[in-house]
Amino acid sequence: MKITNIKNIDKFFETVDKCKGRVELVTGEGDRLNLKSKLSQYVSLANIFSSGDIPALEIVASEKEDIERLMAFMING
Repeated sequence: MKITNIKNIDKFFETVDKCKGRVELVTGEGDRLNLKSKLSQYVSLANIFSSGDIPALEIVASEKEDIERLMAFMING
């Protein structure tokens, strides 16, 4: 799924932390970073989120309820 226009990075990672299964960020090169890992979150922040605004991310979630949780984040912020 694509997630766009993330304004609140902290709330995004709080939402990811609440997910039960794996949540992965797919990089432009096709690599997958486990966003539930704090190390991966810091790497992501340093490389991708440095502008302070995230235009679009490709996210893969392994559990249906996690997909719903992430969709709710996109809709409600």
